[in-house]
Amino acid sequence: MPDAAISLAAATVRSHGFGGPFEAAIVTGTGLGLVAGKLENGLSLAYSKIPGFPSPGVTGHGGTLHAGGLSGRRVLVFEGRSHAYETGDAAVMKVPLGVAAALGVPLLLLTNAAGSLMARAGPGSLVALTDHINLSGLNPLIGEAGDGRFVPMVGAYDSAARRILHEAARACAIPLHEGVYAWFSGPSFETPAEIRMAGRLGADLVGMSTVPEVILARFFGLRVAAISVVTNLAAGIGDGDPHHDETKRAAAAAAFDLARLIDAFVARL
Repeated sequence: MPDAAISLAAATVRSHGFGGPFEAAIVTGTGLGLVAGKLENGLSLAYSKIPGFPSPGVTGHGGTLHAGGLSGRRVLVFEGRSHAYETGDAAVMKVPLGVAAALGVPLLLLTNAAGSLMARAGPGSLVALTDHINLSGLNPLIGEAGDGRFVPMVGAYDSAARRILHEAARACAIPLHEGVYAWFSGPSFETPAEIRMAGRLGADLVGMSTVPEVILARFFGLRVAAISVVTNLAAGIGDGDPHHDETKRAAAAAAFDLARLIDAFVARL
């Protein structure tokens, strides 16, 4: 049975002109909303006007849904996200992503700001995610009924979409690394000991978002690609001692390259 909250939210955005078809939906992370300003014939609607949408409470995150043309393709852009640490609800982005699925979006591109454990991918680097490690102890599907909650996660980060990301990066002459993202619940940053643990488990990046959205997207049947913008070296890596102001500054500095990469990626869909 369709989720009533998602159905209501989808009906609301459709009534404001947000009909499909769409080639992709994009979620922008901290300080990474530049792509929303590039849309042609764009529509915008505040999250606060959409029933069931969250109200992002973190500086650097907008709270607006956009639709419009990008590189000749129609896309949906979620400018800003809410995080599990804001309310303790790992499913806080369920309704927005459910709306993307209801509008027929086939592919979700997630962006985030992350700390890097890789010396070769320092601040300003872009990293395509290949997999994740959930270290939060949370899951957005807790409480869901039925067999659909048992979502397989092999190949959750779509390999074909990742190949297109690399093609787009080469065309733009933007270095694009690959890595595994570890989700910590936040909001406090990780300790050096936690970073050493994450590295031994196979993590290349750490952050406080994205993983629950990937799980929800797969639950809704969406293909997923994800890009991390490295804003700092993780705690204890080199001189890594992350702070939120540093995250926002570094994200803003890398946002232009990210927007160019997304533009070229969408053009190749």
